[in-house]
Amino acid sequence: MPLFASLYNLAHWLTQDRAEAEDLVQETYAKALKGFASFQMGTNFRAWMFRILRNTFLTSRTGLKAKMTVPLENEEGGPELAVSRETPETLLLGAIDHERLQDAIAQLPVAFREVLLLSDVEEMSYREIADTLAIPIGTVMSRLSRARSTVRNSLAGGGARAVTETKPRTGTG
Repeated sequence: MPLFASLYNLAHWLTQDRAEAEDLVQETYAKALKGFASFQMGTNFRAWMFRILRNTFLTSRTGLKAKMTVPLENEEGGPELAVSRETPETLLLGAIDHERLQDAIAQLPVAFREVLLLSDVEEMSYREIADTLAIPIGTVMSRLSRARSTVRNSLAGGGARAVTETKPRTGTG
């Protein structure tokens, strides 16, 4: 079956349950076969399949329970830097505990988790991700940056709040 491993991998991350992931992939293939006439030859088949999987997840019992809002500001209150030397990949290669990385990714809101997984695990381009999720490329880039930042902060030991709380306070008087 084409794309089975990739679709299952994303489904498992989205549902965080093996049985639900299997059901989601099975339903994705069923919908793809049923609606194959709507697929336009010459377009991105992979993005089309991932879009079916995502839409099926969002309309499923699990997807509806997922938090659909994404905060607009970062928790630190300051602007995020566009360039960072550390990425989740470099942290992982630096012998970061694999389980901690998985836990950090699992804690991301679905909107961030799916962009991170499609980019860094499935190696999709920004355009493919934008097509798959039906969102602008700028939103893909923003969510990916924020997802990586959140994972990086989590792996660094406690996330943004812990870092903020350890800064010295300057008092008046």
